[in-house]
Amino acid sequence: MSCSVVQCVIRCIAWHGVILRFALVFNVKDSCGILAFHNVSNLKKKRVVFAVSLTQRTPNYGPFLVLLAAAVCTKAGKAIVSRQFVEMTRTRVEGLLAAFPKLMGLGKQHTFVETESVRYVYQPLDKLYMVLVTTKNSNILEDLETLRLFSRVIPEYCRVLEEGEISDHCFDLIFAFDEIVALGYRENVNLAQIRTFTEMDSHEEKVFRAVRETQEREAKAEMRRKAKELQQIRRDAERSGKKVPGFGGFGSAGMSSMSSGSIITDTIIEPEKPKMATVPVRPTGSSKALKLGARGKEVDNFVDKLRGEGETITSNTGKRPSLASNVLPPPVNVESVHMRVEEKISLTCGRDGGLQNMELLGMITLRVTDDKVSRIRLMVNNYDKKGVQLQTHPNVDKKLFTSDSVIGLKNPEKSFPLDNDVGVLKWRLQSTDDALIPLTINCWPSESATGCDVNIEYELQEESLELNDVVIAIPIPSGVGAPVVGDVDGEYKHDSRRNVLEWSLPVIDAKNKSGSLEFSVAGQPSDFFPVNVSFVSKRNYCDIQVAKVTHVEGDAPVKFSLETSFLVDKYEIL
Repeated sequence: MSCSVVQCVIRCIAWHGVILRFALVFNVKDSCGILAFHNVSNLKKKRVVFAVSLTQRTPNYGPFLVLLAAAVCTKAGKAIVSRQFVEMTRTRVEGLLAAFPKLMGLGKQHTFVETESVRYVYQPLDKLYMVLVTTKNSNILEDLETLRLFSRVIPEYCRVLEEGEISDHCFDLIFAFDEIVALGYRENVNLAQIRTFTEMDSHEEKVFRAVRETQEREAKAEMRRKAKELQQIRRDAERSGKKVPGFGGFGSAGMSSMSSGSIITDTIIEPEKPKMATVPVRPTGSSKALKLGARGKEVDNFVDKLRGEGETITSNTGKRPSLASNVLPPPVNVESVHMRVEEKISLTCGRDGGLQNMELLGMITLRVTDDKVSRIRLMVNNYDKKGVQLQTHPNVDKKLFTSDSVIGLKNPEKSFPLDNDVGVLKWRLQSTDDALIPLTINCWPSESATGCDVNIEYELQEESLELNDVVIAIPIPSGVGAPVVGDVDGEYKHDSRRNVLEWSLPVIDAKNKSGSLEFSVAGQPSDFFPVNVSFVSKRNYCDIQVAKVTHVEGDAPVKFSLETSFLVDKYEIL
């Protein structure tokens, strides 16, 4: 900091050595200083002129800078985060903050203390202090209002008011402080605007990402179309008995990326491996089975019928992984006969209790990769007592299933299509009975003097289930900071960007069938709804399973693999 000397003139009116009146005429930039008199003339004259100099004693902060620094420090005066709004050295800041605790008197209720040069405006934050260092000519009311805004910003980024948490989010706090104060004065912003400014949301970036995603989707659609064309050419060549042309160079010449070439290769070559191995060993005695295997017309008609019924028929590698494949790993050993038992639940409950609607859809999907085991039957065990409605595929023998719970084709001479996911049985359960809710959620917000005390609890009603990766998402009002969490079973996380408190539980089963979470935050009872729940399970809700797979001829058992998943489509408490 440099000192400045400004010459000025004092006109005094004196009589016999006694100064009666004087006028100070000067224009300086320094806010404080001392007067030094020079060249004093004879005081006995009526008018005398003094030449004086104004010498600076304090750093030159300027006439418009009232807020010098904002800091979060410990009760001992140790600085954790400090943002200076004027040019100040680190030693100067640490010295000011180190002197701050010594200036506070015991038992005083003031929120500010003053020294000869600066004023401290502070607010306790548990074991810490939020401190503003200002000049003495600042407006104390505006300083207190600015201090309240600073104190509200800190919980927005820090879950707990501790030294380690403050240090971890120091840059977020500094960016937020810069939005509050500019050039020593507070900006006209509120907490919501500060959050928007620090997120740096860009419309141009959104447009760029949308264009890029559209281009990626178009490229993937073109890739799948080319893959289907190549697969159709290969099938036509096999049916006509011609040599199958090689398309190895298409992936590298037609597609620029290695990923596209690999996907095309998997789509074309992988499904052909069992076909190439089984063509020479087809029996000639069974003419109908030979027609079904040699010509693709009947297989295509069967697949088209399945698609007409609303079933999803996809190739081996062209489909996107489902939620179950992302969360639940597939079986390690996948046999030539593989089945998936998948259920999805959509549930809506009222906040005051009562099931508004629950719909559960289930399906058994069959996939056969070996022609030797394509003529099979599935033995199904149905122990469901909830009133589920079953429906078989039109090509499945309904009488056989009704009488013996066996899934088989109407024409026993036909075989299931190879390398395709075929839905053979589906079921539906719709009810408004509260007893059928698998996992009940009760949310009890109650108003208090400081906001709302929220108590939320869960209870597993279907004890045969084992729910994994359970996440209960409770909305939090915007601009109120992080909630103060009391008792909690499991873990929690406050997402300040989405204004959601996520309560996570790794497993809920019969041994851990209930739990609760308590927290307090500002807001109204209606602000904490709707509550959304998500989970996955390796056990299905309706007790329907495939017990055995046998050959059509001879009833010899066939080795198979089974994959079971229970997923959430929508689960909310309104």
